Amino acid sequence: MNAGGTVFGGARAVARCDQLGHAPYSDMAGGLYRAYLNPAHLAALSAAAEWMEQAGMVVRRDAAMNLIGRYEGTDPTSPLLLVGSHIDTVRDAGRYDGTLGVMLGVEMVAALHAAGRRLPFAIEVIAFGDEEGSRFPAAMLTSRAVAGTLPREALDLADAAGVALADAGADAGIDVAEFASAAYPPGSVLAYLEAHIEQGPVLEAAGLAVGTVTGVAAQHRYRVRCTGSAGHAGTCAMPLRHDALAGAAEMVLAVERIAREDSGDLVATVGSLTVEPGAANVIPGAVTFTIDLRCGDTARHEAAARLVLETISGIARQRGLGIAAERIFELPASPCDAGLMAMLDAAIAAAGQPVLRLISGAGHDAISLSALCPTAMLFIRCRGGISHNPAEHVDPLDADVALRVMLGFIEQLGASCERH
Repeated sequence: MNAGGTVFGGARAVARCDQLGHAPYSDMAGGLYRAYLNPAHLAALSAAAEWMEQAGMVVRRDAAMNLIGRYEGTDPTSPLLLVGSHIDTVRDAGRYDGTLGVMLGVEMVAALHAAGRRLPFAIEVIAFGDEEGSRFPAAMLTSRAVAGTLPREALDLADAAGVALADAGADAGIDVAEFASAAYPPGSVLAYLEAHIEQGPVLEAAGLAVGTVTGVAAQHRYRVRCTGSAGHAGTCAMPLRHDALAGAAEMVLAVERIAREDSGDLVATVGSLTVEPGAANVIPGAVTFTIDLRCGDTARHEAAARLVLETISGIARQRGLGIAAERIFELPASPCDAGLMAMLDAAIAAAGQPVLRLISGAGHDAISLSALCPTAMLFIRCRGGISHNPAEHVDPLDADVALRVMLGFIEQLGASCERH
């Protein structure tokens, strides 16, 4: 805040996220829901575009309805730096997931513009329209379009109300058939920097405002069906039972044990479980459950997946149960660039902060951008590690630290470009 009482910097970034936390920037009464191409999304783009222009950027919307603000560099032949995150939300969301990264990108350019400072490369601050997949049944549509990795057939989607993506796009003023033109040419992007709330408790537990992200963890998701024999709860003796739920319960605990015994960052979650027939007086004959398995190291992730599947199969054999496991989702590990991580570490240290590196267990637009250019991510502490929840909270002082780190990072990147 300056002497006139105007909020700027990290505090202004947080305040703008708060401003975008309610109507007309939300389509949900009493909460925040901003889904791709809905009225709230388009309203938020208009507000963000105005802030980008005030920061000295030239603003456009691309063929995928991403909002992009460009701040020119001194060397028109240099590849550009992309900075940003997503501006869409889950239903009943917090205000800072994604949006804070966009607002900090705007503040970063505003600081350069106020100082009359330009770097060798142009900077484009980008607000991706769809990372969460909270309207259409696919995630990271618009960052994949920018990276040039979105196949045409992936756009044949409809939302829960039956509205086709093509029709929603036409209503918003874009032609979905032109999505591919949002792609940046190979070699045109120097790097991508994304600041994001941690969505976890590591930074808070360490007493730190920010941390350098080493990458996004690999993720496998399985659907497991365990089958036994349904029977009368009162007449079937215990030794004769083939209880699918009892077996599934042992499997769930085994999945948890395998993750707990890992010496690294492996995490495992059974988040959904359906019991059949689901009656109080019937021995469960079948159970379907999911396993979500994540790890930053691909080899350890694959080994853990094999161990989990072997273990639950062994439990099924011992109990005389049937077992079928199907991998229904796979996301490879997406490591951040080593040189860019070193620059973030140095910028964190220069901001007077201890340096900590941590893995991201959640997916981010940086995954998509890794197919286009080297990526870097900066995590920001969020209270209680809470995210995707109205209780999501970021201290403006932490956001200000993040902004100082981002400015230090781009100065290093600019100096590196000048040396080469």
